[in-house]
Amino acid sequence: MTVIRMASRHTELAFWLMTPNENACEIASILGYGTVIIDIEHGTFEPSTAARSITIAKALGMTVYTRVDSAERVPIQHALDFGSDGVILPQITGLAHARVATAFAKFPPLGVRGFGGGKTVNYMPVPPQFVAAENRRTKCWVIIETVQALDDVEQIAALETVDGLFIGPNDLSLARGRGEYLADGRDHDDIRRIARAAQAQEKPWAMPIASIPDRDLARSLNIAFMATTDDLTALRDGLVAGLQMVEEPN
Repeated sequence: MTVIRMASRHTELAFWLMTPNENACEIASILGYGTVIIDIEHGTFEPSTAARSITIAKALGMTVYTRVDSAERVPIQHALDFGSDGVILPQITGLAHARVATAFAKFPPLGVRGFGGGKTVNYMPVPPQFVAAENRRTKCWVIIETVQALDDVEQIAALETVDGLFIGPNDLSLARGRGEYLADGRDHDDIRRIARAAQAQEKPWAMPIASIPDRDLARSLNIAFMATTDDLTALRDGLVAGLQMVEEPN
């Protein structure tokens, strides 16, 4: 499949896929989004539709990460066996949980991921050094969105099975007693701490971006990629724009 992407001032953009929407993937790719996050935690995916969405997005040349529904062996293994370039693990409760959960994303001796063959080896015999190469290629991102995970963030970032940190601003704001996330700068100290914890280990970090102040801070801290919207919000915004176009002036 050949995709001609539109020129863009922006780089390293991601979007959430909440539904198995092939057209959303194609449109996003054309517009210049390079990464799609399959959202199984909050989206409407079954294993078969998640596997198809991953295949389509990769055929479009996009990097595909999957936010699994829980940080457990089977959801993590499914996402990687379906061809995802990495997993994003939600609701990590602290260092001990991170150590156990991230091990599911890496083959031994680094972790305890089970070997499935099939799509992971392009349906061919296992090539030499596959395990070591796959452990490097696939990424395991830990979401920092609980109080204890924030307290342990420097130690979590140092785990060998962790490839990057992802900030969950909504849940982190609620957990920290600030209420709903308003993207107004009140969370910037937490964002700085998480970003610096990742950078101290020479690992990337990422987060959803909901405001200009968050965007500017994230860029100043060398964010790896920004998740800027999702397929359902983009659909709503398009429908709102259509209504506004035909509304009578007051």
